[in-house]
Amino acid sequence: MVTLQDVRDAAERIEGFAHRTPVIRSRTLDERVGAQVFLKAENLQRVGAFKIRGAYNAIKQLAPEQLARGIVAYSSGNHAQAVALSARELGSTAVIVMPADTPASKLDAVRGYGAEIVTYDRYTGNREEIGRRLAEERGLALIPPYDHPHIIAGQGTAALELLEETGALDALVVPVGGGGLIAGSATAAKGLQPGIRVIGVEPQAGDDTRRSLAAGERVRIDVPRTIADGQAAPIPGELTFAINRRLVDEIVLVSDDELREAMRFAVDRLKLVMEPSGASGPAALLAGRLNPAPARIGVIISGGNVGAARLAQLLGDGVSPGSTGA
Repeated sequence: MVTLQDVRDAAERIEGFAHRTPVIRSRTLDERVGAQVFLKAENLQRVGAFKIRGAYNAIKQLAPEQLARGIVAYSSGNHAQAVALSARELGSTAVIVMPADTPASKLDAVRGYGAEIVTYDRYTGNREEIGRRLAEERGLALIPPYDHPHIIAGQGTAALELLEETGALDALVVPVGGGGLIAGSATAAKGLQPGIRVIGVEPQAGDDTRRSLAAGERVRIDVPRTIADGQAAPIPGELTFAINRRLVDEIVLVSDDELREAMRFAVDRLKLVMEPSGASGPAALLAGRLNPAPARIGVIISGGNVGAARLAQLLGDGVSPGSTGA
């Protein structure tokens, strides 16, 4: 299992490569939620998402001869960019398996970091099988997006930094896809503050972790159809689920419309761009899913990788053109 010391070791390993992202406050958000809210802005991280933390931590620990052979990963986008950049910076090469319908901005970014892209149909294909086959055929190291102890420890550094800056919190709110971010974050948070509530947020159409925790075993669902493409995992990871069933206190759900509203709020009031998955935490708070709201809440904004055209499409006419923040 992953420990607090593993997270601390990962923090040392990624220091100087990953950004120590800011913690954002908003009086308007506090008033809307009825609590003090601390937003860990991983949308301002390198590659635009927290994923660089786990990817670099894992790749940094590969043997030189493996780095020379190369790396393979599968991802809807953010892990893809993180692996591609980390591999390049560490003198290796990367092959990334990505859904054919991945937003163009993410495909372009991965290519920009020099990676080879192999596409598949997310509704009929199996990315794990494709990744394993490529690893065997080419002698590549497989770096999965979440179900790996080095990935989980790296992701936990976001919560570690947040708590180092804010001090004691009553609750930590974290988006849930495959479960790596919340597993690492819960490991760090509960290690530092055993009494803190760790609350995960999933899209309504992709509640595999909520169902799995309720059943006491991993539950597979149909591939979710949601605007939160970063949270479209059909089943929790084996290792992430083992951690999360011990450490996560609750999972709440948000609709696509609530994600859009949170993205609008972020642009309009916070002057932050969040991708739909990254807006999960604020969406849960703004929709009143934490009821009653704890007094001091930390929220991890997992990413901001949404292109201008896609952002305009998602928000439509919802952003007031002349509005100002508070």
